[in-house]
Amino acid sequence: MEQPTVKQVEKKAQRTPGALKRPSATLSRWLMHEKSNKPLELRQTMQLPKMAKAQQFFDKPGIKDIESSIREELEKKELKKRVKPGQRIAVTAGSRGIANIPLILRTIVDVLREAETEPFLLAAMGSHGGATPEGQIEVLHSLGVNEETVCAPIEAGMEVETVGTLPDGVEIYLNRIALQADGVFVAGRVKPHTDFKGEIESGLLKMMAIGLGNQKGAEMIHWHRYDGYHRILPEAGKLIAEKTNIVMGLALLENAYHKTAEVHALYPEEFYPREKELLRKAKDMLPRLPFKDIDVLVVEELGKNISGVGMDTNVTGRFWMPNEHDPRAPSIKKIAVLDLTEETHGNAIGIGLADVTTRRAYEKIDYHQTYVNCLTQGSGETGKIPPFLPSDKDAISTAIRISGPVQPENAKVIRIKNTQELETLYISEALVKELQNNKDLQKRLKLVEELKEIQFDVMGYLAR
Repeated sequence: MEQPTVKQVEKKAQRTPGALKRPSATLSRWLMHEKSNKPLELRQTMQLPKMAKAQQFFDKPGIKDIESSIREELEKKELKKRVKPGQRIAVTAGSRGIANIPLILRTIVDVLREAETEPFLLAAMGSHGGATPEGQIEVLHSLGVNEETVCAPIEAGMEVETVGTLPDGVEIYLNRIALQADGVFVAGRVKPHTDFKGEIESGLLKMMAIGLGNQKGAEMIHWHRYDGYHRILPEAGKLIAEKTNIVMGLALLENAYHKTAEVHALYPEEFYPREKELLRKAKDMLPRLPFKDIDVLVVEELGKNISGVGMDTNVTGRFWMPNEHDPRAPSIKKIAVLDLTEETHGNAIGIGLADVTTRRAYEKIDYHQTYVNCLTQGSGETGKIPPFLPSDKDAISTAIRISGPVQPENAKVIRIKNTQELETLYISEALVKELQNNKDLQKRLKLVEELKEIQFDVMGYLAR
């Protein structure tokens, strides 16, 4: 049977209401079957560039004994003297894929239990997990955080209460369970944020203002994003620290290899000044792509366990937030996302930052979770669905074709697993030539395999 052309499909759509509700699927079928000399014909004409496996080298600060380091920090800050026997202490548990998080939370719980308190974990992740208690506990389980691994009960709830109002009228909310507890211990990773730049970004203050604010609190903060996250988040965090019984916090830093690099116990009054210092350290340790100009970045997977927006904007440079500037990152013309992580449970926030994706990724999307998350964030951009192609091969081919007038063999293409794991990557022939002509780059990047054709299975997906 002869396949329709794009014009024929569009003409039929004008006669048939709703026929193009899934235009990307129609385009995908056309790309697979159209037999003509038109530019969109991919399977017969597109020759993909050869790729070579390469390895980046980063500074590697780290902790040998994480449990002992945490205990030493909590002892130095005299945590046991800041709580009383019998008190119920909530320990925050977020949705990020933090290195060693079950061990870290269990150690905090153990120290609190040794002080004869009754510690429990409290899901603190804003609207993630579909903004339901069950969904948030499921997210924690996917991260290896459960009652067995942390030796403590886990609670989650979406009810909130107002704890105060900022000078400009922004109401600040906090999880009712946290307010009913005798104290709250805040645990979180300090790192560059994916939506804004400032003295304070992701860390303990954000964990309190958005994580413990549940959907309503997160929505209120994001609603005022036009005033600048960099101003509102610190003010909200400081207000919560003043108005509630925050016992202590544990700030975590990770190195470029996604390993625990430092742990710091902090009093609530130290959150703001110390987070500023720790953020500067975290930025120095942030892994980055090794080239400045890239035609196509192929990201094998995105997910909430990787970054708050699925893929780290500090790596991709795709910021797209009002009143905020793009982070310092390479110039990337097009991004192809091939799949979602299992741990993201269908939350595809960040897919809108890609230029093309695959049917496989599209069919895994949980629209409820994705839309709740991105609408709570106050922007639909990150939840928009880009054109999805039948396979990895089609997605990569399309990304190269729409990146500009470049021959495939000259295309500057990088393929990574995700934006969190940048030690191992694949670079195209054009970038291999750049590497060979750059002695400074050779100090931190080396080839571990020669150039070869990209291997796909019979369905057109990357061979694993």
